[in-house]
Amino acid sequence: MPTITAQPYDFSLPQPGKLALVVIDMQRDFIEDGGFGEALGNDVRPLRGIVPTVKKLLDAFRACKLPIIHTIEGHSPDLSDCPPAKLIRGRSALKIGDQGPMGRILILGEPGNAILPELAPVDGEIVLTKPGKGAFCNTKLESILRERGITHLLITGVTTEVCVQTTMREANDRGFECLLIEDATESYFPEFKKATLEMVRAQGGIVGWTAKAEDVIAALSPPMPFSTSTISS
Repeated sequence: MPTITAQPYDFSLPQPGKLALVVIDMQRDFIEDGGFGEALGNDVRPLRGIVPTVKKLLDAFRACKLPIIHTIEGHSPDLSDCPPAKLIRGRSALKIGDQGPMGRILILGEPGNAILPELAPVDGEIVLTKPGKGAFCNTKLESILRERGITHLLITGVTTEVCVQTTMREANDRGFECLLIEDATESYFPEFKKATLEMVRAQGGIVGWTAKAEDVIAALSPPMPFSTSTISS
């Protein structure tokens, strides 16, 4: 059985059809200049820096015909799916639902809520909208994975310590094996990313594994005989 060179030890790839790539919240408002992330006072350059790596992973998974799941954090225009505790959080000038440089903040369908054009899903890939930080909260993700027999997830996206880590912990609690790709995830705060990577792989991989993108891609080459089926939500 092929493996990925990883920490705290090598990650064993599953049988064909059981592996998927999860790309979390690579949205314009979090990553582009003038977006919500920058409006909150964050330096978005580190997040932009992982875009080429995520693209290489997408290309590798597409070449192998492996399932790809993209998530988008966002809410309905009337905010009926946004918990009050989330809506009122923070003391910034812009809050969820407010008009921002790229449309209303975290509202589905607004320009800033879209995935970066260079990482845009292609036909047949799963696009999952989520109202929370974790991709399992109030979504169909678990049923999608169970229906397809997917047991192993390679996880990328932003931000490492919030939506990425939350999703990984949710997946771990549901029995999925998870690997976080170190150079395909990022935070506005370098120390938060470092701490998250260490927490994930601590105690023999209490939450999962971490690995470099080049090692993931090497383990998938030459292309493996995988097939994929998809759904949009």
